[in-house]
Formats: sequence, structure tokens, C-alpha cells
Amino acid sequence: MADPIRLLLADDHAVVRSGLRLLLEAQPDMVIIGEAENGADAIRRTAELRPDVVLMDIAMPGMNGIEATRRIKADSPRTAVLALTMYEDDQYFFEMLRAGAAGYVPKRAAPDELASAIRAVSRGDVFLYPSLAGRLVQDYLLRRDVEEHEPPADDLTPREQEVLTLIAQGLSNGEIGEQLVISAKTVDRHRENIMRKVNLHNRVDLVKYALRKGLIDLEE
Repeated sequence: MADPIRLLLADDHAVVRSGLRLLLEAQPDMVIIGEAENGADAIRRTAELRPDVVLMDIAMPGMNGIEATRRIKADSPRTAVLALTMYEDDQYFFEMLRAGAAGYVPKRAAPDELASAIRAVSRGDVFLYPSLAGRLVQDYLLRRDVEEHEPPADDLTPREQEVLTLIAQGLSNGEIGEQLVISAKTVDRHRENIMRKVNLHNRVDLVKYALRKGLIDLEE
């Protein structure tokens, strides 16, 4: 018989952890080896216990589940993180996936769906709740359509790429000018040229464009 799946429960509500323990300990192939009540505690307990799967809530006091997931995956890459949360909006969904979560299940899911998700991520697969998986496909198709029709970064001069990168990093025109040893007025002229060439009209869209083209990454 295969070893049971070793689980760590990370949720700031004791009643939720108790309910999960009752539910999952009834599964013959699962065992609860620890609990955590916040993100920092989840990181510490994961380092101590090396669970196969961490069931991670998102909204917890102190460090949230997104940052905890990012750190757990950096320190314990073999541990799978499964988001189990009440949040079903796109922001949290995509942030958890970018942080390294292998699955995302809403707390309204049926018990057998949660058990299936745990088994899937424990063997290295990805599990996305059906309604959320559809959003991932839609996001991919939208990104693909945008990328197919937008100008490549190579259309920008090297100086414009430098300016765009610094804009995307949140620097003001004055700060960019100081870093590149040019005037703020010259920076503004470069920004206008960039927007015209890539057909974008505000800073948020420029940041997204810089991300898609690899000029900056999410860790910066």
C-alpha cells in the first residue's frame, strides 16, 4: 500500500481547520501532520514537517497565503500548495497560480472534489475548479490575441526600451531622467513616442506590455 498523502492545513479559523481534519482524516490515503494559522506559521511548519500538500487559505492575518505560497515553493519545491479559499475572483486566482500553487479550490466545493484535488496535486498534476479553469483558458486566449496584434518590443529604440522598463518599474519622469542622465522633458517625449508606437495610452497598459515582452518580471 502506498504511503498516505501528508497534509498541512493553513487557515486562520480554527473551526475550518477542525472541519477539514474531520473530513480528510476519513480518507484512507490522507493524514494530517500539522496545522498553521497564518502564512508565516505555514512557512515554518512546512520547513519542519515537509508535507506533500499544503492546503492554503489566502486571507490570513500578517502574511497572506499568496506570499506564503511563494516562499514555500522557493524553500520546499517538492511540496504542492493547493489554494482552498472563499475567494473566486480573478485577482486572487491568478496571483496564487503565479506564486506557485498547483491548484485552486473554492470552499464551496464538494468534499469529494477537494479530495480529488489533493490527490491530483500530490502526484504532480494541476487541479483547477471547473469554473476557474474556464477563466484561465479565456485569459490565455485574450493574451494570445493581444500579443498577435501588438507591435513587438523591437519596434522601440534601445533608449525607448530603457525608458519603458523604468516607467513599468514605477519611476517618475524626473527619476528616470536622473538615472539616464537626460531631462524630464526628454523622458516625456520618449514616453509619447512609445505610446504612439505600441498604441497604448496609459501607464497601466505600458506595464502590462512590458511584462508581456519580458522587459520586466513580476518579482521586480
